[in-house]
Amino acid sequence: MASSSQSRCGSGSAASRLRNAASTFCSDSQPLLADIRKTVLMMKDIAVQLEKDNLPDKAKELEDAVIELVGLSELSVQFSSAVQAFANAYQPKEEFTNFNTLFEDELSRFKANQSSDVPKNPVVRQFKEAVWNVHHAGQPMPGEEQEDIVMTSIQSNILNITCPLSGKPVTELAEPVRSMECRHIYEKKVIMQYLKSKQHQCPISGCPKILQQISWCKIRCYD
Repeated sequence: MASSSQSRCGSGSAASRLRNAASTFCSDSQPLLADIRKTVLMMKDIAVQLEKDNLPDKAKELEDAVIELVGLSELSVQFSSAVQAFANAYQPKEEFTNFNTLFEDELSRFKANQSSDVPKNPVVRQFKEAVWNVHHAGQPMPGEEQEDIVMTSIQSNILNITCPLSGKPVTELAEPVRSMECRHIYEKKVIMQYLKSKQHQCPISGCPKILQQISWCKIRCYD
């Protein structure tokens, strides 16, 4: 009886030590993650300056490095989360425990629940946007300009019949674009000039919406 009691006590102590070790490991990884975030911010500022100096190739090299750093950061978070979850879930048993298999299963579960598309990570996107805005402020980044097909015969799809800046009917616009905030339609060239003049409120009379730099999508209008 005493031996059984001592065994349970020893197992409980082992589980407690495992949880403490996992907690220490996760805490120790936080400074590394903070350093990665600071490094990415510094690299963003450098890349913006390189773009201003017309050195886009160098800025692209930094972008690739940022993607790699963010990928390592995500992997570190997954690893730390798996360690903590593994330690919290561990229950001592009399039979042999294959810790490696249990941990690999936990890590695989966390990886499966995380996005693997690092280039679309918000931190990477902010980096790309900062560099893009050096020469293309007010324009959508490559790959974000979608086609929004509007059938002009369905009047409910069109909130304004004419462009408020050019005065042209939306069916006659050379490059119609639509605000994703208020759904109003404009001529691309004139609305971009409007935005560059530091005016960001929708030019439609009475519309309070603020136009965002990246919220544009091309439209094809049909009679």
